[in-house]
Amino acid sequence: MNTRHLPRHHFLDWVRIIAFFLLILYHVGMYYVTWGWHVKSPFASAAPEPFMMLSSPWRLSLLFLVSGVASSCMLAKLRPLDFLRKRSWRLLVPLLFGMLVIVPPQSYLEVVEKLGYAGGYADFTRLYLRGYHGFCQDGCLVLPTWNHLWFVAYLWAYTAVLALVVLALGPRFDRLAALLGRVLTGWKIVVLPAAVLALARILMLNRFPVTHALVDDWYSHANYLPVFLLGALVARVPGFWPRVAALRWTCLALALAGWALLMLWIALDDAGGIDGTRWELLVHPMRANYALLAWSAILAACGFARRHLDRDGPARRYLTEAVFPIYILHQTLIVVLAHALKPLRLAPGLEAVLLAVLVTVLSFAGFEIVRRVPLLRPLFGLGPRMRTMSPAAAPGTLAPRPAGGRGV
Repeated sequence: MNTRHLPRHHFLDWVRIIAFFLLILYHVGMYYVTWGWHVKSPFASAAPEPFMMLSSPWRLSLLFLVSGVASSCMLAKLRPLDFLRKRSWRLLVPLLFGMLVIVPPQSYLEVVEKLGYAGGYADFTRLYLRGYHGFCQDGCLVLPTWNHLWFVAYLWAYTAVLALVVLALGPRFDRLAALLGRVLTGWKIVVLPAAVLALARILMLNRFPVTHALVDDWYSHANYLPVFLLGALVARVPGFWPRVAALRWTCLALALAGWALLMLWIALDDAGGIDGTRWELLVHPMRANYALLAWSAILAACGFARRHLDRDGPARRYLTEAVFPIYILHQTLIVVLAHALKPLRLAPGLEAVLLAVLVTVLSFAGFEIVRRVPLLRPLFGLGPRMRTMSPAAAPGTLAPRPAGGRGV
């Protein structure tokens, strides 16, 4: 196919937008579950965790897949080094700004709540910027940090890998995409990528626990980088997305069945119903189940979006530009607002709804300010403001935080 004219898939923009709003809800939920997070509600319990696990296994992989598609479309129009330079500006500048300005309140309130730190924010900021490592409780807090902006660092690293691969392969990259397109048909669209992800989970998860520190996070790279590169390849396969849409109901059933099996596993493990011998026998099949449910959920999301959301409009263009700045802002808003609301002792259900609404409103308010101020736009990953913009030219980047949660 003529890679200079790769089609823009509007349904993938909607997938990214919806996944991001799920992320806001997910991070609000992180305040109320028993999993480790920066601040915790006094009402935290395991009750919301099964609902959190509906998206935890697959949401970030989905975003890496869509990012791979978008990157491949950009590479079709730019030379690899020009692409890398453009993406570095749009990703690394917001990452550095976020680590210096946006993220520190999260770490400050974390040490206030967990360690009883009594210093002011200015004092903490000086410690933060000089890399103080004395805030310790079951390990020491690494400062400065990127917290939820880890996704941006990983996305930049993967775009660099893709640029180098395309530079090295040249036209052979399109031939590799064509070969993959001939292989990924029917049931193989589901089974083959899931098998790769399952193999990575089985072989690497114990040896390389998730850190989101980039340099030592080998299981995460084995999980996310193949999905990103797969997105870059299938972007150049004509007719691939209709194949996915045809499998949407099957993939949805597989994802829900896999989730139910995972919940059963966790419940039995918590109840002490899995002894050491049976755990050793079952852990690898359960890790394969985790990978299959994650990949099936990704395919179901893309398939239903391809069937029902493949359309453009002002809302898509607005939200496509908004998601990255809102992503940068949202977690700090959650942490600050959760800390501020805690003394009110609201009922957790009411507090969670209020928190989600306030974070959403303030995130959009922040975006409205950012998009209007030329000096702020590059700090939040936006290009120069244009007077007019065609639908095909609407900018967009993808972004989200570590998938908390449990699994095998």
